[in-house]
Amino acid sequence: MKICSFLPSATEILFALGLDDSIVGVTFECNYPPRARSKRVVVNAKIPPGLSAAQIDEEVASYVARGESIYRIDADALREIQPDLIITQDLCHVCAASSDDLAAILESHLPHTKVMSLNPHNLEEVWNDILTVGDATGRWPQAEALVSDIQARMAKLRHETRRQPPLRVLFLEWLDPPYAAGHWVPEMVALAGGEDLLGVYNKPGFRVSWESVLRTQPDVVIVSPCGYDESQARAELNQFQFPEGWEDLPAVQLGHVFPVDAQSYFARPGPRLAEGTELLANIFSSLLTAEPKR
Repeated sequence: MKICSFLPSATEILFALGLDDSIVGVTFECNYPPRARSKRVVVNAKIPPGLSAAQIDEEVASYVARGESIYRIDADALREIQPDLIITQDLCHVCAASSDDLAAILESHLPHTKVMSLNPHNLEEVWNDILTVGDATGRWPQAEALVSDIQARMAKLRHETRRQPPLRVLFLEWLDPPYAAGHWVPEMVALAGGEDLLGVYNKPGFRVSWESVLRTQPDVVIVSPCGYDESQARAELNQFQFPEGWEDLPAVQLGHVFPVDAQSYFARPGPRLAEGTELLANIFSSLLTAEPKR
């Protein structure tokens, strides 16, 4: 089977199921595991590199307003490859190329290619997508074993955190402008022992005002710009000019502000969301067990 992945998360799933040799096309963002970088890139971004967070937001908004995709699919490459299966999504037109982007190419040049669209809104749907991919690719036993391991880890976390008081958490998916978390992230925060003060479970992330951010008075702030790794998130956090009142937040006063690797552990709906949840649990646990500052 020849498989093209239009999703970094799907690429991770395929590799986790041992389908290395079947992957014949990926996106420019597919960087995990490292072997994914050796695969042929069939999807690129139209937005140029090197823009600030505010400029990226403006570019994306401009494409969305015009009804255009921010991704460019290499139709010539797909015609040459003739994949048996393409895995894409319709959940977020900012996150990856969608089936809409494929429609014209499929109709004229890929009549026998099957398209699978993954659109999870919560952790259970992410784990179910792993099973779906496993079933479609003949790797059901591997998918079942992977999901069973993940569910056991999440059950362990739930047991460990259920008796501790939840920390008040401000989880920001973007800074300029600020975005609250959505979909599976508030669920991850809850499993880890926190309460997401702005995020909405099972719904997309959304833009918020700095006034609403400052009203949260959180115990801990997680800075997780979508698509950024930890070093990029830290750089964004260090250079960003926060509004008046930010320094007065309890979390900021106590130094409880943590940049995290959104690209690996929070933004991509794949197996490593389990690691992201465990990462949050470790952060929250360290704050609960730390001696109070004098």
